[in-house]
Amino acid sequence: MSESGAPEKPIALALIGPTAIGKTALSLSLCKRFNGEVISLDSALVYRGMDIGTAKPSLAERAAFPHHLIDIRDPAEPYSAAEFRRDALELMRQISHRGKTPILVGGTMLYLKALIHGLADLPTADPAIRAEISALAERDGWPAVHAALAAVDPESAARLNPGDSQRLQRALEVYRMTGESLSGRFAEQVKQPPFPFELIQLAMLPVDRSWLHGRIEARFTQMIDAGFVDEVRALHRRGDLHPGLPSVRCVGYRQAWAYLEGNCSYQVMVEKGIAATRQLAKRQLTWLRSWPNKHELSVRPDGTICVPLVEVSNRDVAARQMNKLLREAIENLR
Repeated sequence: MSESGAPEKPIALALIGPTAIGKTALSLSLCKRFNGEVISLDSALVYRGMDIGTAKPSLAERAAFPHHLIDIRDPAEPYSAAEFRRDALELMRQISHRGKTPILVGGTMLYLKALIHGLADLPTADPAIRAEISALAERDGWPAVHAALAAVDPESAARLNPGDSQRLQRALEVYRMTGESLSGRFAEQVKQPPFPFELIQLAMLPVDRSWLHGRIEARFTQMIDAGFVDEVRALHRRGDLHPGLPSVRCVGYRQAWAYLEGNCSYQVMVEKGIAATRQLAKRQLTWLRSWPNKHELSVRPDGTICVPLVEVSNRDVAARQMNKLLREAIENLR
């Protein structure tokens, strides 16, 4: 029991950070120290057959500690933030019930926001309407979709970049399905019950952004050498996938798809893939800089990590143990 007399919430960890900063290696060390199981917080890792370009943990890494919400969807199938919230909460309960620590790992901040704060009550995707919007984008470009959204939901349009294809599509889809704006739906969002875990949020942030850019370029080159283009070619040959799908719009896959369609050269594909990944990291860092209740893990150019002091609500003993295990997990990486 806490000092107020309320039952203490079980502890869970969230390891968040931009792409390529080294979350996987630290997550395995955290699993070892905290007797943990990983729940992927990455919207790309849900797809089967997309291993190289998503930097999915290896089979050996997944065998060392249980990993969840990886390879749970075919690339033709959508997976929403609402579905993630439902699945992640149930997994967290199961893991905690087994006496282990749930450890959320990834950089899809929309998933984390949905998990903690809940979501507005939105309709499930309509394939026909989604196809109509994809056809509009294919014919006139995503700025035309942005203009169509601005005509019916100016608040959402003002919030979204004309190149943010996935969120533009969803916002216009909701309006065409319901006749109501997405911004209006969010305003009517039902208040969620308190989050049932004490979530210790560890944010890996680079001290030098140019160091992260170098890691992104090196990793993309490694992916190419590992057969990334052949991985995308296998998806392309299926015949049932298209650039309007969230899976194909994943960073790197979109650029490789354009190359396979003959829309750019191999070199341009590589350059655009690296640039798109850097843009993803920039967006993730923008989220993280203003993200509340985080404990910053400053990652230096030599790969070492500055260990923060973690607090646990009304639980001094738990906090001391948490900080001891966290120090050990980070030192184990050196």
